[in-house]
Amino acid sequence: MLKIYGRADGINVRKVLWLCEEMALTYEREDWGRGYRPTSDPEFQRVSHFGLVPVIEDDGFILRESNSILRYLARKHGRQDLLPEDLRARATVEAWMDWGVSDGFAGLRPVFLGLHAKTPEFVGKSELINWGIWHWNRQLQRLDADLGKSGGPYVCGADFTLADIPVGMIVNRWLSLDFEKPELPAVARYYEQLSTRPAYRIHGRNGTP
Repeated sequence: MLKIYGRADGINVRKVLWLCEEMALTYEREDWGRGYRPTSDPEFQRVSHFGLVPVIEDDGFILRESNSILRYLARKHGRQDLLPEDLRARATVEAWMDWGVSDGFAGLRPVFLGLHAKTPEFVGKSELINWGIWHWNRQLQRLDADLGKSGGPYVCGADFTLADIPVGMIVNRWLSLDFEKPELPAVARYYEQLSTRPAYRIHGRNGTP
């Protein structure tokens, strides 16, 4: 059976849980990470010495990195609707997934850790937090422009794909945190579209940033 290591409120763990819900996969999950057992614990280190969640164990196969896990599960279960075989369609999906762990996430991190999680390293670091707000808003403006041009309703067009999972988690956190942000009508429509999906309601727009 698929086993997921990581706390259910972690943004990257939630990406994997969302996909499992979309695909109706059966799994077990153990709480690890902030607020639970530390990933420095030898028991977790035996699974992954990188010390980050999520990690999955699938019939003895260990895999870390949330987006790699998403791709692995989609490929394993033959979900070409989520991760197309067509070279260009797949590249577009993966470009958005990469955005979700690079530019799309860079500003999110100091804002979330400083204003919400109150992580000591970020509390009071107003210059860093203000940069995060500026950068995060700028990236969401770019997302808004792309959604407006493509016609959506999803980031890669008419169909829901793996790309929407990291992007959808970023959008939920952006809208859930209290800071000054621009009006982005296409992002707002996208958020409502994602919210028609029961799996997103459970693991994305569930009241947790």
